[in-house]
Amino acid sequence: MTAVLRPMRWQDLDVVVPLEQELFAGDPAWSAEQFWSELAGVPESRWYVVAESAGAVVGYAGLQAPAYTGDPADVLTIAVAPSSQRGGVGTLLMTALEAEARRRGAGELLLEVRADNDPALAFYTRHGFERIAVRRRYYGGGRDGLVLRKWLRAAPAAEG
Repeated sequence: MTAVLRPMRWQDLDVVVPLEQELFAGDPAWSAEQFWSELAGVPESRWYVVAESAGAVVGYAGLQAPAYTGDPADVLTIAVAPSSQRGGVGTLLMTALEAEARRRGAGELLLEVRADNDPALAFYTRHGFERIAVRRRYYGGGRDGLVLRKWLRAAPAAEG
């Protein structure tokens, strides 16, 4: 599947919000109001893109990264429509998030994922993320969350 990225626009929420609700039905899915709030932070501290294929939105991703501060960047969301999964769209989105985080001067990229989401964990591991913390009962149903990190620059040397 060939997909292209472009900035997320307000009108994309007509497709993004139902997709969010489908993909994250067991978790608190983001509402239209949450997406609106996030898009209001573009470009100062947020960056959002959609992936399109044949004119249809098939994925989206968002990043929190204050411009040029050197602080860590956070993957806020990344999602691919079920019909487009395993076709490279997720990698296209993740590569774009990492590139924007680097462009903004972030030294590391962080994200949170449900500990029982094996497909997502495998995807993040393939993209160089490592587990750094557990958030007990962070998700609905008492499910744990994992905090993952990918260094974008050389990891700091251990003191000792």
